Amino acid sequence: MPGRIQRKTADPVDRKALADFKVGVDNVIFSVDTEQNRLLVLLVMRQEEPFWGQWSFPGTLVRQGESLEDAAYRILAEKIRVKNLYLEQLYTFGGPDRDPREASYGVRYLSVSYFALVRFAEAELIADGVSGIAWYPVDQVPQLAFDHNKILEYGHRRLHNKLEYSPVAFEVLPELFTLNDLYQFYTTVLGENFSDYSNFRSRLLKLGFLEDTGIKVSRGAGRPASLYRFDAAAFAPLKDKPLVFI
Repeated sequence: MPGRIQRKTADPVDRKALADFKVGVDNVIFSVDTEQNRLLVLLVMRQEEPFWGQWSFPGTLVRQGESLEDAAYRILAEKIRVKNLYLEQLYTFGGPDRDPREASYGVRYLSVSYFALVRFAEAELIADGVSGIAWYPVDQVPQLAFDHNKILEYGHRRLHNKLEYSPVAFEVLPELFTLNDLYQFYTTVLGENFSDYSNFRSRLLKLGFLEDTGIKVSRGAGRPASLYRFDAAAFAPLKDKPLVFI
C-alpha cells in the first residue's frame, strides 16, 4: 500500500504591513541670470511644521483626482508668473524617514520632483501667503528642509545633461539671440571651462539648426553681432539621434 504523502506545513511568515503613502510634488525651478552670470534656484520659506521657517522647494500634496503633472503646474502657478518654461518629471524620492511626520502619523511621504527651467527676465515671483520667496544662487543654497538638498543635487545634474544633449536652452532664451548670448547661458550653468567660444560657435553652426536672421545688433564698442533664432524644423531630424551640443 503506497505511503501517504505528508504535506509539510509552511512556517508562519513574518509579513510586514504594507506602507500607507501620501504623495507630494516638489518643483526644482532653475533660471539663469546671464547679466550677473548666476545659475539660480527658487526657494520658499515653510510656514508650517515640520521645518517651520526653513527654506525648501515649492511643493504640495497631490489632491484627490489631480494628476502629478497638474499638481506640479498648480504649485508653479502659485509661486511664479512666467510665459516661457520647460518642465519635466525628475525623480521620485521616497526613502523611509525622509519626512518627520512619518513617525507621528504612520504614513510615508513620497516626493515626486519636477525639474523646471524658466526665463529669468520675465519671471515674476508671487509673494501671496508666504513670508519668504527668493532666487538663490545654486552655489549659495543653505541647508534645506526634508531631503531637498539631495533633490537639488539631482536636479542640477539633470540640467547639465539637458544642456549637453538637448535644445532645452532655446525654451527659455529670447526668440532672437546672439551666439555670445547663447555661450553666456551655457557658461553660467556649466562653468567657464566647458568649452572655448570658437569651438562652441563652430559646433553649433555645423549642426544647422540656428538660423541667421540677417539682423545685426551693437553692444558696446565691439563689432555688431548677428542675431540668430532656433529653427525647430531644421532640428526635427536630429531629435532622436545621440547628439552632443557642446
